[in-house]
Amino acid sequence: MLNFIIRRLGLMVVTIFLISVLTFIIIQLPPGDIMTSLIQQLEAQGVEASLETIESYRIRYGLDKPMYIQYFMWIGKFMKGDMGWSFMSNKPVNEIVWERMGYTIAISFLAMIFTWAVALPIGIYSAVKRYTVGDYILTFFGFIGIATPAFMLALVVMYFAFEYWGISVGGLFSPEYAAAPWSWAKFMDLLKHAWIPVIIIGLNGTAGSIRVLRANLIDELEKPYVRTARAKGVSPLKLLIKYPVRIAINPFISTVGWTLPYLFSGAVIISIVLSLPMIGPTILSSLVSQDMFIAASILLITSALTVVGTLISDILLAISDPRIRYE
Repeated sequence: MLNFIIRRLGLMVVTIFLISVLTFIIIQLPPGDIMTSLIQQLEAQGVEASLETIESYRIRYGLDKPMYIQYFMWIGKFMKGDMGWSFMSNKPVNEIVWERMGYTIAISFLAMIFTWAVALPIGIYSAVKRYTVGDYILTFFGFIGIATPAFMLALVVMYFAFEYWGISVGGLFSPEYAAAPWSWAKFMDLLKHAWIPVIIIGLNGTAGSIRVLRANLIDELEKPYVRTARAKGVSPLKLLIKYPVRIAINPFISTVGWTLPYLFSGAVIISIVLSLPMIGPTILSSLVSQDMFIAASILLITSALTVVGTLISDILLAISDPRIRYE
């Protein structure tokens, strides 16, 4: 296992380097650059940008240099903890990322916990009590959950909350607390709003997780070792939890590699629909406006977290399932 981890760490460095190069090249591929977007923005406001000002910006941020020099300038600063400057927001990228990261990680982590807390017991129940009335009911709602896009569910919740309860469920704070300093009242207001995006984002993966766990557990329950343990008098609960469930949850463990980048980026479309101050809308707006420093930095962090998360999931799989060995 130690040799496997050392090899993977070496490959991770190479992989992240290649990802950073590809990310920077892809962001530079569309015609124009951030200066083009700035000029269009100024012209829309009726302000004429002088050629001297535009050229000074290009020289200041190295946009007049070849692409490979721009890349090494950016990656050199990134490795020192400086993600660059956001032209559209006119502030450091570090500040933009950090001010949204807390909300993103909190909401996404709670949504993940909600998904596991709901999917695990329901999936186990559906597998053990398969083809019963309860299983059919849960399967019916599971298919509805799979077929319903999360952003549509968010729109439906927003409509009913406003139409019948007279409250706005967009954002994480009420208008009077949005710009207020932190206090106990603001924290309680956050809790009052946070459960809605947590449930909506969590339901996005709950239905699929239930179906996967149910199918895997049914397959395990039919294997000879389960019948042998049952014949030896092992209690049903101990037999279920210690052996079949332990193997059937492998898909949950293997998706840890996706969990870390998901915690960082959040659900992009749902964040936009619910007006959440998360990283997702920032990624989209930076790609649209070609704000290359913020787009490249966020995409590189997300990719690096995916690589790290995949290694963690491989290690956890080897620990949870003795049949898995990487030697």
